[in-house]
Amino acid sequence: MDSEDDMHDANDLESMDDDFYSGDTGMGSDNGDGAYDFGDNESDGSEDIISHRQQNYIILSEADIKRHQEDDINRVSTVLSLPRVSACILLRHYNWSVSRVHDEWFADEENVRKAVGLLEKPIEMENAQELCCGICFENYPRDMMSSAACGHPFCGACWRGYIGTSISDGPGSLSLRCPDPSCGAAVGQDMINFLASDEDKEKYSRYLLRSYIEDNRKTKWCPAPGCDFAVEFIMGSGSYDISCNCSYGFCWNCTEEAHRPVDCSTVAKWILKNSAESENMNWILANSKPCPKCKRPIEKNQGCMHITCTPPCKFEFCWLCLGAWSEHGERTGGFYACNRYESAKQEGAYDESERRREMAKNSLERYTHYYERWATNQSSRQKALADLHSMQTEKCCLQLEKLSDKQSQPESQLKFVTEAWSQIVECRRVLKWTYAYGYYLPEHERAKRQFFEYLQGEAESGLERLHQCAEKEIQSYFEADSPSKDFNDFRTKLAGLTSVTRNYFENLVRALETGLKDVESADNQATCSKSSSSKSIGVKIKGGKNKVAGIVYRSVGPSRSSDGGNVWSCERCTYANSKFANTCQMCHLQRT
Repeated sequence: MDSEDDMHDANDLESMDDDFYSGDTGMGSDNGDGAYDFGDNESDGSEDIISHRQQNYIILSEADIKRHQEDDINRVSTVLSLPRVSACILLRHYNWSVSRVHDEWFADEENVRKAVGLLEKPIEMENAQELCCGICFENYPRDMMSSAACGHPFCGACWRGYIGTSISDGPGSLSLRCPDPSCGAAVGQDMINFLASDEDKEKYSRYLLRSYIEDNRKTKWCPAPGCDFAVEFIMGSGSYDISCNCSYGFCWNCTEEAHRPVDCSTVAKWILKNSAESENMNWILANSKPCPKCKRPIEKNQGCMHITCTPPCKFEFCWLCLGAWSEHGERTGGFYACNRYESAKQEGAYDESERRREMAKNSLERYTHYYERWATNQSSRQKALADLHSMQTEKCCLQLEKLSDKQSQPESQLKFVTEAWSQIVECRRVLKWTYAYGYYLPEHERAKRQFFEYLQGEAESGLERLHQCAEKEIQSYFEADSPSKDFNDFRTKLAGLTSVTRNYFENLVRALETGLKDVESADNQATCSKSSSSKSIGVKIKGGKNKVAGIVYRSVGPSRSSDGGNVWSCERCTYANSKFANTCQMCHLQRT
């Protein structure tokens, strides 16, 4: 650091307590008096985990979709004084936007009618005993003929064939027009229901229902396989994360799995990288070399440098320099001590393919590091999600009922268990995507990367404490033969951990979504050295504040809880509290 103020900031950072988390208000203050933020100190953490978020979407079942569709049709029909069939045609043409229908209609009704095929005055079929069908050219009695609003007559068999063929071609049948090539009159659902077969009528109805979701920019289907729910999104909202009633979470913007705090472009790159052939090529470059003769890639599977290519090539060469093995002898340092590679490297003639291979190896190792942790958290999330689902099934409800009986607790007081698992699932998802975030974090922003890894490590530590408590510590209460005296303490601990972990991860997401913009790189500044074992991460917080998006910045170093100087451990929940606190910030137990 190059100024006295910067030196002072660094000293302040190092002097802070090594607490885990901080929220936005209350105990999460900059003076280190308390690192956790419970919000309402009187709360036991049993409130609904999702209730604190402003839900910016509505989940729609099939019945909801039909009701919304009917409401929109009735609204347009009433305002424009049109039959419901005509209102439906208008809405379908303008992607089910009621406001757009009104705007276009009142701006230029004539052009709108022409565009969608609505005639102002319907034309009756010719009044004759027999009429000629415009498709098969056969004469039929008038009562066996049908026409759209244009009055062009066609027989029932031809209508059914025409409608059936159009519906078989797909949703384009929703814009069906009169069979007469010179006519653009619309064919509405009333004629479909009157003339089509039962199977075609069912298909048409499904197309119309799906059109309400797929053509409307404010609605989308849940992308989970087999899910029939749709989502109506409130435009202009902050978060794109959607949690469907089927328990699948996805991003409204890109319809991939919910991925906060990573943006959609990063997710697209990460998914492509995970599935692309480029990673196979990286592996080939990093772990194989081409045969000097036939150029086929060869993986070295023995210790000897003498390589023989597979038939029909059978070329023998040196693995180090790729030279012919017959040319190796004492002048090269011996058959098994080839020094051509090292000599060429020292002379500056480093082979370009070797350089690329080394770069590919480093890239592959880095990618593997992040991918393994991404995949591991994904696996842990799937296991936690399965545990959560089992908690909500009849079978596991019997287990909770058994726990209720053994601990003499009403089942309504056991809600904290499923809430903890819901939070674990959400946090595993966030933690998983932080590894994709870290992979694409620029290497040259060393200070930001160090701070990110610190925050990520704290998130992992806190989540592991919650997961351990919800998964393993609870087992003793399931297996107990009689009510446990400390069950209420356990409930307070688990509910508190749930609340604390939620607060920290929400702050972490906000910090990463803003790109850790409050962190200024100190790479080009002098590093402040101290004799203390605790060391600064090497970043400066703008404005002298030791907080990024609600997360208090802590120094990284050995924990000082062992000597009892700056923290004290709660006897009930083992939470490390600040030495200034007389009450445990986790379970509110008085300090002894």
